[in-house]
Amino acid sequence: MTDLTSLTASQIARGVGAGQFSVVDVATAFYDRCTYIEPALHSYLTRVPQDQVIRAAKAIDLARAQGRQLGPLAGVPVGLKDIFVTKDLATTCGSRMLEGWLPPYQGTHARRVTEAGGIVLGKLAMDEFAMGSSSENTPFTVVQNPWSKDHVAGGSSGGSAAAVSARTASVTLGSDTGGSIRQPASLCGVVGLKPTYGRVSRAGMIAFASSLDQAGPLGVCVEDVARTLQAIAGHDPADATSLTDPVPDYLAACQAPASGLRVGVDRAALERPGLQPEVRRAFEQALLVLRDCGMTVVDISRPHAHLGIACYYIICCAEAASNLARYDGLRYGPRHGEGDLQEVYRATRTAGFGPEVKRRILLGTHVLRADCYEEHYGRAMRVRTLIADDYTQAFATCDLIATPTSPVAGIARASTERDPLELYLSDMFTVGANLAGLPAISMPAGFGAGTPGLPIGLQLIAPRLAEPTLLAAAQAFENHTTWHTRRPPEPEVG
Repeated sequence: MTDLTSLTASQIARGVGAGQFSVVDVATAFYDRCTYIEPALHSYLTRVPQDQVIRAAKAIDLARAQGRQLGPLAGVPVGLKDIFVTKDLATTCGSRMLEGWLPPYQGTHARRVTEAGGIVLGKLAMDEFAMGSSSENTPFTVVQNPWSKDHVAGGSSGGSAAAVSARTASVTLGSDTGGSIRQPASLCGVVGLKPTYGRVSRAGMIAFASSLDQAGPLGVCVEDVARTLQAIAGHDPADATSLTDPVPDYLAACQAPASGLRVGVDRAALERPGLQPEVRRAFEQALLVLRDCGMTVVDISRPHAHLGIACYYIICCAEAASNLARYDGLRYGPRHGEGDLQEVYRATRTAGFGPEVKRRILLGTHVLRADCYEEHYGRAMRVRTLIADDYTQAFATCDLIATPTSPVAGIARASTERDPLELYLSDMFTVGANLAGLPAISMPAGFGAGTPGLPIGLQLIAPRLAEPTLLAAAQAFENHTTWHTRRPPEPEVG
């Protein structure tokens, strides 16, 4: 008998459409596996009650029986990062500030997933307000990397990556502000896609840094993220930054030829401190695979790439300070303290926010001060333009840019508070795509040395709205490798 949790989302959707198995059976299999594994994995913050899951599954089975057209995610079990607003289902954004909040409306992402036939299983763990790269910045339990109990799943979409890797969801949605889909995808051995800024709505996604945030899918293979992107992409009148460009056929793009594409490599970026030798070796091997696929590897230069981390953290902290001002105990969040308004603000935000969120609010408030604005924030915005220009010039000579996704193969659990700079630098290869608003994908490209061998990811970056090219190249790479077929060991439960 087929283990339904071992199927890809595309296999599930096709099987449901062909009547090979029922959605109820699929949903039950994933729900039962989640119940068994979650005590060790901690990838979910909130689970949808089983009776509601089965009710949604029965509705899809009935639609099929009646001959109605099914959506691209028909019968596919989906997990949503807890940054996405879900009507009457707790949405905390990984923070005590929103603990117990039951939104009165359904966000665009949850609505589009269910309209496409997806079965929402629950809300996934994350760094508080998406601020972090390890899913450790949270008042709740830290997500375990399915490959190793001694390592974290990455962040901020750690729960989204771990759930796909451990097969407690078939596909998931995450958010990516500086690498928060791609980095945990790399560390957990799955595929993660950050679309072009504006390709997917931000309505109903709790804001961290509004000019950088973008929602995207994670899955076990390229076709699964393409299928999920097909369901969630497109213009949304509720988001002023949502693009009106027509949505192409992303599934068809996966079958398009990749031979002849030029892949740019910035060799200078590979010499930066912090890149593990085993990650460098896996990246060089991945370039050989791309050549075997008929692509050409060319050298490029991005003169301002080394400024990406500093630029990113000034901008994202400034926007975070502005966006999180609403959590004051009066508009959002439980009220603490007595006395005057300033005391209520102070007590509420002290109790509601964790250390990393407070750190970024303070940094953001500082760089936005009148006497600091031009020196810090103004300069960062000018550097952002230079970084975007670097990509534009590079894409004049190549179709895609390849880098490692994460500079390391794994992040060990911290027994004490980390130096935040240690994790900030883990985004060195990913922040550029966010600063320039470009689509980027991470896919499995090897494993590190030692026991356990931890996953390593390859990142491809494409020009604006060139997701079809990105998916064609990613699918070609996947067709020539087997890294995506490997599964982590079963976790120790009990």
